[in-house]
Amino acid sequence: MSSSPILSVRDLHVSFRVKKEILQAVRGVTFDVYEQEIIGIVGESGCGKSATAKALLQLLPKHSAVISGEVLFNNTNLLMLNDQEMQNVRGKEIGVIFQDPMTSLNPTMKIGNQIIEGYLLHHNRVRTSEAREYAIRLLELVGIPQAINRINEYPHTLSGGMRQRVMIALALAAKPKIIIADEPTTALDVTIQAQILELMHQIKAKTGTTFILITHDMSVVAGYCDRVMVMYAGKVIEKAPVGTLFSSPSHPYTKGLLQSIPRLDMSQDSPLIPIEGSPPDITESISGCAFCSRCNEELPICKMENPKLEEHKKGHQIACWQMRKETDETAN
Repeated sequence: MSSSPILSVRDLHVSFRVKKEILQAVRGVTFDVYEQEIIGIVGESGCGKSATAKALLQLLPKHSAVISGEVLFNNTNLLMLNDQEMQNVRGKEIGVIFQDPMTSLNPTMKIGNQIIEGYLLHHNRVRTSEAREYAIRLLELVGIPQAINRINEYPHTLSGGMRQRVMIALALAAKPKIIIADEPTTALDVTIQAQILELMHQIKAKTGTTFILITHDMSVVAGYCDRVMVMYAGKVIEKAPVGTLFSSPSHPYTKGLLQSIPRLDMSQDSPLIPIEGSPPDITESISGCAFCSRCNEELPICKMENPKLEEHKKGHQIACWQMRKETDETAN
């Protein structure tokens, strides 16, 4: 892993105007992305992970979204670029794999033409015949059998797994440095999910592409990510290398996530423990820790002041007053 990040996100805020209310979807998110890694962003539905990913490339609706902060790539704040300038970043520098390939692929175009179109958009001096050969090689890379024939097929003739492979080929077409994969295995069966995730892992090894993987599935994070950050109510509450997070989860929410899913190392008699309560209302101002009403380790300060994300061990950051208390007690 490179010592300097290729993408840095600083104090990212995303809010949505919904009728007369303001939804605070992302509240001060900060993180770095390094070359040739798969970084996972995990959390339950509504925690802000997809809004964070889409904000990086200005893919949120401008009539309702308010975005502030910095997204630094190649010494440029992407949030300050206009639409034309962003066209030179999307696809060419940072690609995206969306959740549902059936709604993301153009149903009226052959899959080969969609890949060719994306490639020629950023390499307009290349001949169409060369772009077609490149598209065939991409389809072969992502595991499409008989790619020379499948290139002429339409999306509706392919299975869900095949369509998702085509989406990965599209994302790779312009040779981006980073690919954002937003729930790339949604609606796929378990076997196909594993194939798609393993394919992403192989592509990282072969091409050196960096992946930002958005998911709610902790087993996906455990099997395929190098680092992970856990989000709750629009904030990052824990960041760590994957091995560290699973061997010593520290934030009460992270512990709750791991206790609520089945694991192979659990005994058959061990019950799954759900997280009690519901997430907070993000239309209202949250003064303290957003998780404190559901936390069994709550301290008096938790309701009054939001804890900062601080490093407690090398590479392991937690935003929790309980961890601060334990650190202070150890120091004394």
